[in-house]
Amino acid sequence: MSAPLLQVRVAQRHQEAEEICTYELVSVDGAALPAFTAGAHIDVHLGEGLVRQYSLCNAPHERQRYLIGVLRDPASRGGSQAMHERVQTGSVLHISAPKNLFALADAGPSLLLAGGIGVTPILAMAEALAAQGAPFAMHYCARSPERTAFRARIAAAAFAPQVQFHYDSGDAAQKLDLAALLAQLDRRTHIYLCGPAGFIEYVKATASAHDWPTAQLHLEYFGMSAAPDAGGDQPFDVKLASSGKVYTIPADSTVLRVLSDAGVFIPASCEQGVCGTCLTRVLDGVPEHRDLYLDESEQASNQQFTPCCSRAKSAMLVLDL
Repeated sequence: MSAPLLQVRVAQRHQEAEEICTYELVSVDGAALPAFTAGAHIDVHLGEGLVRQYSLCNAPHERQRYLIGVLRDPASRGGSQAMHERVQTGSVLHISAPKNLFALADAGPSLLLAGGIGVTPILAMAEALAAQGAPFAMHYCARSPERTAFRARIAAAAFAPQVQFHYDSGDAAQKLDLAALLAQLDRRTHIYLCGPAGFIEYVKATASAHDWPTAQLHLEYFGMSAAPDAGGDQPFDVKLASSGKVYTIPADSTVLRVLSDAGVFIPASCEQGVCGTCLTRVLDGVPEHRDLYLDESEQASNQQFTPCCSRAKSAMLVLDL
């Protein structure tokens, strides 16, 4: 049974940067909100089955409010468009309690890397590390100053000297030279990165080229850079272990969509294989993994898959549903 939702009011909506709005959420009854840790996110329910995840970007010690930042995405599947067009100061929303799949490690120096709107969980991490007096540096990559959220907040923060900005629109000398940066770092450093898929793949490839320990690389995607090529997709079957019912998944549909249309509930949010909300146990068969949530070893085990986007290499998958 899912946990009850929290009812919150938008105390303030603010145009944080070009195409980015922040929303300050407070409890409708004035009570303290559930505690959270840096890297946490909430599910925001926007009606008509639309659920989206947004990272909390305020300081984790704050209990009177949650702050989220939302980029208006031109390729929106409904979430960012709904937030920007329908949610105003005074709006009442239903949200989940905070969940954290991107938590800070317990020890060691930290390098925080943010790409675009991926700054939201990274900013909460900077607040938490600064409060602890822990050593860290933050690098924030954005298209231009006008599209950079939280510039004023960061400039006013005690940790401002530990933050460097890098702009695609700026001189080449100020752009992030990650290879040079890694060459100077203590090998015990934990790296936390969040942003678009292209940004994350660049960081992962650079870290791999420098033999950075994979256990010290922590990441969270903010969407796929491009949809997988579906040109060669073939139909396959899924069988539900509980009922024995078999459903055929056409080449132009997904497991999640077919099962949902048949009345089989699977919790879902991003529908891009990024968030892991719909992660489902596989009892038999071989999935074709297309997600960004599972790491390579988890995908290779074939014990779970994301029905929102992944398919099957075998003729049938038996699911623990």
